[in-house]
Amino acid sequence: QVHVVESGGGLVQAGGSLRLSCSASGTLIGAKTMAWYRQSPGKQRELVARIIDSDITKYADFVKGRFTIARPYLKNTLYLQMNDLKSEDSGVYYCHAQFTAGPITDYWGQGTQVTVSS
Repeated sequence: QVHVVESGGGLVQAGGSLRLSCSASGTLIGAKTMAWYRQSPGKQRELVARIIDSDITKYADFVKGRFTIARPYLKNTLYLQMNDLKSEDSGVYYCHAQFTAGPITDYWGQGTQVTVSS
């Protein structure tokens, strides 16, 4: 069982930066894909950025050039560096890990709140 925990959220002014971290009580090293999602009030959860293994990345158009997802090789942590934050980036950010060795298994964290003031 993997218990995923996010941290690093908070209140920041527009144009500022935050770095989110995702770690786990179990190991995340075996996860094939890890990702950050976010959900704003009244909206569906949406993909922010995804990383496969440690180097294949995909970003939502609305964060390209501003956010960077990173998963240091053989480290049990996922990061999301968020720069030039906008008010529309506010929401709860969730870490997702998917294991594919064996039955596909998904784990989610409880989320961390990001609030960007304009």
